[in-house]
Amino acid sequence: MQNKTPGAGSRKPVQKRPTYSIEAVDNALQLLQLLRDVGTLRLKDAAAELGVAPSTAHRLLAMLVYRGFAVQDENRRYVPGPAMGVGPAGLSWTRQLRDLALPHMELLSSRLDETVNLMVRVGTRVRFLATVEGSNVLRIGDRQGTVMPADKTSGGKAMLAELEPAMMEQLFRSQNAGISGDTIPDAEYGAFLRELESIRSNGFAANFEGTEEGVSALGMALHNRAGAVVGALTVATPSTRFRKVFDAGLVANLRETCRQVEIDIAANPAEPA
Repeated sequence: MQNKTPGAGSRKPVQKRPTYSIEAVDNALQLLQLLRDVGTLRLKDAAAELGVAPSTAHRLLAMLVYRGFAVQDENRRYVPGPAMGVGPAGLSWTRQLRDLALPHMELLSSRLDETVNLMVRVGTRVRFLATVEGSNVLRIGDRQGTVMPADKTSGGKAMLAELEPAMMEQLFRSQNAGISGDTIPDAEYGAFLRELESIRSNGFAANFEGTEEGVSALGMALHNRAGAVVGALTVATPSTRFRKVFDAGLVANLRETCRQVEIDIAANPAEPA
């Protein structure tokens, strides 16, 4: 009888490189691995690691920054961004929510000629599920897949405004918040709670360059048939154009779009009953 090494049969073979690999994709994934394992990355080091020109490495890193997987620190080094290491949302109904909202988002975007986003909140972060861009030459680009702090975005604040005080404390004032770096300092927390109270009163939240320079946005929460928050819609514009769009009926247009989406959500529940 032949002896077998314990566990040998359960070992998985080393993955082979695909026959038809895509070099640019592979390079981007290698940069993600470097950021994950090393923590900081300079442009010249990234280029040397990949064996490509600095201009090529810069384009790849720019896409990682755009999608939230990397950010640049004050020394122009690249470090892991908010989307790095974030697990699945764990919300089985997000695809259905996206499918229900998209036709309404397209209509709103065409009406305003501005960018419309759909997002959900997962803990202290928001995840952009879909984007419909306006046709203006100067416009806010696609944010689908981006992860951002909920307390900085208009849609995130609109969703946070409907949480109980105890949940807000848990998210932003607990020991876990300190460990994860999500704590809102004492000097700022009171003002933030007052802002959320104003959002509840007005029914919408605003973000004036809170996440990106030159970008402003207005957001409203979406609810299911039980009245629970399931996501948010936002309209994002260049800050130079926000007042004009706002005065032209932004709040009313976004509110009506949210109402229409909520009708569809109620008829086709976006989460298990």
